[in-house]
Amino acid sequence: MSDAQLSGVGVSPGRASGPVVKITESIEEPASSPGPDDPYAEAALVAPAAQAVTARLEAMAETATGDAAAILLTTAAMASDPALLSQAEQLVTAQRIPAARAVYEAANNFAQALASAGGRMAERVRDIQDVRDRIIAEILGIAPPGVPEPATPSVLVARDLAPADTAGLDPAKVLALVTEEGGPTSHTAILARSLGIPAVVAVRGVLAFDAEAISVDGDTGTIEAVDPSAPVVAATAAGAAEWNGVGETSDGHRVKVLANVGGPVDARAAAEAGAEGVGLFRTEFSYLDADDEPSVEQQRVAYTAVLEPFRGKPVIVRTLDAGADKPLAFLDPEVEPNPALGVRGVRVAFDRTGVLDRQLEAIAGAAADSGAEVSVMAPMVATAEEAAWFAERVRAAGIARAGVMIEVPAAALTAREVLDAVDFVSLGTNDLAQYTFAADRQLGAVAKLNDPWQPGLLRLMALVGEAAKATGRPAGVCGEAAADPLLARVLAGLGVTSLSMNTGSVRAVGASLAAVTLADCERAAQAAVAAPTAQAARAAARDA
Repeated sequence: MSDAQLSGVGVSPGRASGPVVKITESIEEPASSPGPDDPYAEAALVAPAAQAVTARLEAMAETATGDAAAILLTTAAMASDPALLSQAEQLVTAQRIPAARAVYEAANNFAQALASAGGRMAERVRDIQDVRDRIIAEILGIAPPGVPEPATPSVLVARDLAPADTAGLDPAKVLALVTEEGGPTSHTAILARSLGIPAVVAVRGVLAFDAEAISVDGDTGTIEAVDPSAPVVAATAAGAAEWNGVGETSDGHRVKVLANVGGPVDARAAAEAGAEGVGLFRTEFSYLDADDEPSVEQQRVAYTAVLEPFRGKPVIVRTLDAGADKPLAFLDPEVEPNPALGVRGVRVAFDRTGVLDRQLEAIAGAAADSGAEVSVMAPMVATAEEAAWFAERVRAAGIARAGVMIEVPAAALTAREVLDAVDFVSLGTNDLAQYTFAADRQLGAVAKLNDPWQPGLLRLMALVGEAAKATGRPAGVCGEAAADPLLARVLAGLGVTSLSMNTGSVRAVGASLAAVTLADCERAAQAAVAAPTAQAARAAARDA
């Protein structure tokens, strides 16, 4: 690779080029002195500042849709977290430090705890840092951190971007995004796809890259210096508006195009975007901020609100995906040396069957209330024996269809036996990649290993596709890999029968499938699986 070119992980397709705007780091670390004359009056500054930040983020969420709205609401909830505010106030009064410094230290304590937990909890570290900086800015009366709107269409380059910053970007002014950190499942990646902006993450050295203008290829992950006087090239979401709403290839082979949702806001947005149903309903939203386990009735009401926009349509509900990497107080989790490999997902239910059974009761009730065609699947299943155990409990709860997620390589290798025990499987490519390559999906230094085009991952998915064909049972994909329009064709060629993704990618993926035949997809799949590298796999699929 030349000195005029860098490489990262393409996470949002498309190509664009134009002038560079580099985003500065977050606000400076607040001083710990001088101490306040009245620590109780100083501590009283924390809550109003947090309330102002929360209100601002909620107002942004009201003007957003889909993934952006959901992420902004989550960030707003973090800004008003009682535990965070209480710890900051106590630091002011106990250590007699300024309120801004106390917020900084309290937020960093939370961030360190999330980072050490690993997995999905680590994904929220950047969110905490963003909330921290916004509250500090409010206390100090300075401009909050954020991305300045470019005067002319530009390529934004940053170390990383906070969810609130990414959600508020104007696609008319932002040609593409490039970050030094992040990975394929980061909020930057998800929101860039939702906004239709080409994006490349984990580009090491990009902040020091000496170029006034660059081209960005969100498909190949390459960044290249270009002539600053060259015309600006804006990306287009080719074909996204040409989809008729039915997930199928041009010769009629059915591949359902579904959405991933995590609450009522994004469920409504998914329905409006034309999703044929839901391939992954994450139920954690009703648990994460609860000190006690929600009652069956509370869960039933919460789930019904998500299911109602999909009356008469398929919805796959994932049972509680909690454990050491997503600690919930009422589960009384034990400290584990390696949380990502600990008691999480369905493993929590083995010792706490009542938690699972009560959730299944609530899901069955919500299915009846909403009229949606509900199926249920378990996360982190490793063996056929575990799959059979889960399916038995689902059917005992009166729910007709039981499935499991394929996130552990062992489950992919024994997919035929797993499918003999359940009605369907769904590939969670985010976790499957990180467990296959022993690479934390939030760590920029190993982000290239979590590229869904990696041949090792494609070959595991091919095994699952073969098992689905042999057993005649459905196999879906609900990881971020499903949001790539080109990779969607490869997955269809591998035997996948449904694709579930962020709302913003639904139409582009539907249009991509509609433009090719099943034979085209199978040729692309064969070429990609045979390739030696992720980059070669992507190129081979495109050529095929």
